[in-house]
Amino acid sequence: MSPSGRRLQTAPAAVLTGIRTGLVGRDLALLAAGLTFYAGIAIVPLLVLAFGLTAWLTSAERVQELGRRLADLLPGELGAPDAVTRLVEAGVGLTPLGALLALVPMTFYGEGLRRALGRFSTRSEGMTGWRGRLASLPLLLLTPVLLYPLLLAAAGMADLAERGGLGGTIGQVAVGFYSVLAALTLPIAFGFRVVAGGRVHLPALAAGALFTAACLSGFLQGFVLFLSLPLDLGAPFGGLDVVGGVVAVGLWLFLLHLVLVIGWLATRSLDEFLTAPAGVPAPPER
Repeated sequence: MSPSGRRLQTAPAAVLTGIRTGLVGRDLALLAAGLTFYAGIAIVPLLVLAFGLTAWLTSAERVQELGRRLADLLPGELGAPDAVTRLVEAGVGLTPLGALLALVPMTFYGEGLRRALGRFSTRSEGMTGWRGRLASLPLLLLTPVLLYPLLLAAAGMADLAERGGLGGTIGQVAVGFYSVLAALTLPIAFGFRVVAGGRVHLPALAAGALFTAACLSGFLQGFVLFLSLPLDLGAPFGGLDVVGGVVAVGLWLFLLHLVLVIGWLATRSLDEFLTAPAGVPAPPER
């Protein structure tokens, strides 16, 4: 085997070692929980803006039609269809002033991402929050380009669900997985490189973003399955189903951010492995 082939064989072990090294002295659960807090502030304004921009670029009627198809596809146990319908209506009815006001909470996620992933770097910078918030703004321009194909994919999944059978079920899973994978890859790459200020090169960034997007897409498929389970989520909270539902969504967001942080560490470790000369240890932590 050639030296390059032997070196590639050691890549998985090097990446795992880099992840373990990056976690030394850092509380992964606490970082993911903090990032989940920022996501809780930003997620609704982000979705409303995304639906609003998509409606402005296409039409309100088209977005409402596709939104109904998406709502029909989701399980109704936790009120997910009603939540999607409300988000679509809020987005379609969004005014320019409302869009400007929504930018304030939406950009909090950029701040949270930069603060969380910056914990794995030795560099120091001022105005970290504002850097992350301003860097996240360009992603807003991508939301219609990413959301509209997702809505079309959801409509296709709804058609497959109506068809039924094993083929329809497998088709739903495949369309859902790959459509979300495609939609998440570019935002994750942008988040790692620009919003978080990660100094990684393109090969590792592309591989890391694809890997992270695939993992997140799989977890989101699991969340949809979780929604369909006949669970009494209000039982641990005195029968308050709303509280149980909010906690369940928060828990899944927390798990997704655990995956996101691990994906960043894997991306950074892969970059250090690829940029280190053959036979030379990876550079120290940045």
